[in-house]
Amino acid sequence: MSNETNTNASKGIRVRVQQLGRLLSGMVMPNIGAFIAWGLITALFIPTGWFPNENLGALVDPMIKYLLPLLIGYTGGQMIHGKRGAVIGAVTTVGVIVGAEIPMFLGAMIVGPLAAWVLKQFDKLIEGKIKSGFEMLVNNFSLGIIGGALTLVAYTGIGPLVQGITQALSAGVDVLVNANLLPLVNIIVEPAKVLFLNNAINHGIFSPIATEESARIGQSVLYMLESNPGPGLGILLAYWFFGRGSAKSSAPGAVVIHFLGGIHEIYFPYILMKPVLILAAIAGGVAGTFTFQILGAGLVGPASPGSIIAYFAMAPKGGLISVLAGVLVATIVSFAVAALLLKTGKKTDEEPNLEEASAKMREMKTGGMNDQVAPASAAVANLDKENVNKIVFACDAGMGSSAMGASVLRKKLQQAGVDITVVNSAVSEIPDDADIVITQKTLTERAIAKNPNAEHISIDNFLKSPRYDELVERLKD
Repeated sequence: MSNETNTNASKGIRVRVQQLGRLLSGMVMPNIGAFIAWGLITALFIPTGWFPNENLGALVDPMIKYLLPLLIGYTGGQMIHGKRGAVIGAVTTVGVIVGAEIPMFLGAMIVGPLAAWVLKQFDKLIEGKIKSGFEMLVNNFSLGIIGGALTLVAYTGIGPLVQGITQALSAGVDVLVNANLLPLVNIIVEPAKVLFLNNAINHGIFSPIATEESARIGQSVLYMLESNPGPGLGILLAYWFFGRGSAKSSAPGAVVIHFLGGIHEIYFPYILMKPVLILAAIAGGVAGTFTFQILGAGLVGPASPGSIIAYFAMAPKGGLISVLAGVLVATIVSFAVAALLLKTGKKTDEEPNLEEASAKMREMKTGGMNDQVAPASAAVANLDKENVNKIVFACDAGMGSSAMGASVLRKKLQQAGVDITVVNSAVSEIPDDADIVITQKTLTERAIAKNPNAEHISIDNFLKSPRYDELVERLKD
């Protein structure tokens, strides 16, 4: 009984941290393009950039201090309470921006959703109690009054507090760097990635500190602690050369998706098939970060997704070789350790099952809620070809696995001569005009709740699913 209680408590903590990671990721991921724009402008036009230009370089400071935090606060508020939440989230974020002397990414992540939640509670309180004709007046003034009050609180209290926390975290990182202990952080980071806690660590801690450091010295190694594609690449290459069965045959495609596409989730099932391979990921991560540190490597902006292409784009002038060296060392070390573990493993064991590992990964990602997912039949029955104009792939963030799935199905439809629009989106942003929505099984319930008028199809694997061919045949006929 005691062991079961401890297991449930541990699982509950993991689920809560994953939920926090999804919230943080949901605020940052839609705005990654803006971060990249800032990173490119920084890399090009600051005094140490590729093309130093004082006039154009003047864009760097306003973007990092005002634009990026406001976008985060706006997005965080929208996630909680729609457009009204987005507006009050942006308004309140101004308070932490002006109330601090450093970029307020952490502050925006706190006050954006918080302000929207407060407004949401007020709207619930007065719902149905406003006299006809006064709705606009009450809505506008309530947002203005509550937003103004919360902005003052953010300016006088939250901004200085978050600045103190950020400076303390930065000081802690400086201690690790000066003591040459930063590589040890990967002992936590690599297992956290496989447990889907990477968003909480990366977007909640590393990125805010890294962005502040990059604005101060022009680059930051913290951008590469979690995003380094080397450890995962080494493991996939080891499976390619020394694996067996479906794991070996699928590894080459996974290498391309991971290394060029930057979607690290693709290699998590390969570790879950043989959990001891987490040692290879840790060894590669530690070796890569150590190489980054001794060579003085860093990026000017976030490499998101963690693709080698993003590393090329975000590398500072004169710093590309040191960045690539860290990725290469991480790959070699991870490959060597993974190859040793694969070759010395018991040959009498059953062949690792990639599908079972993928299912286990999805269960971990969703906190073990697979059994509560509503079946696709709970929504609309199969639609005829004449009634299908748009197919939407949906995943948590709307940028990773759903983009892969949309690309696969789009190609199959084109080859079959079927002219139907195929797009990808986040589950929370499925468009109302979607006729068919495709999600992983663990997300179907949320997708049906978002758009109950569409036909919903659940799949196990975005890259390879028999449901694709079934759908193509139905729409072709």
